[in-house]
Amino acid sequence: MSTSDRLLLVLHVGFAIFTLGPLTAATMSTPRYIRKRDVTVVRYLTRTTRIYALGSLGIFLFGMFLAKGQFAKVWLSASMTLFLVALVLLFLVERDQRKAVHLLEVAAAEAPPRPAAATESPAGDGKGEEAAKADAPEERSAPRADVAQVQRGRIAAMSGVVALIWLVILFLMVWYG
Repeated sequence: MSTSDRLLLVLHVGFAIFTLGPLTAATMSTPRYIRKRDVTVVRYLTRTTRIYALGSLGIFLFGMFLAKGQFAKVWLSASMTLFLVALVLLFLVERDQRKAVHLLEVAAAEAPPRPAAATESPAGDGKGEEAAKADAPEERSAPRADVAQVQRGRIAAMSGVVALIWLVILFLMVWYG
């Protein structure tokens, strides 16, 4: 193996390690934060997914350079096809993440304002906060989990499929490569 091939291999493996790990973690943790209605974190995970999905193209490009035109090998063609399928699924995940951010923002804007709790009772005995909590209905304090439920399910399913695709590609690379 020549020095340039070794460099390509190092870049290929390096891009795989440093892009696929954070990418998979971001897509697989998104449903949890959608359920918690944490718009800030979901927005951050959407941006992370977009950046690392584009960065993962480096894996594909360095892999193509490493192949040196030997695309007739079945394992190599299967790996490239699976990678492209995973990339399409990642862009669908990113689309659903953006849609979930929008739905969470709309739900937050439509939510009734919480009543302001007094810090002290008129008597000054420090029981005002407890009394205000007791007066507030339980439905207002617990967020509804049905916001962006479809997107949450799609993201969970597609990110699981993408993680399995990464494992199949890894197996093909190690076994046949």
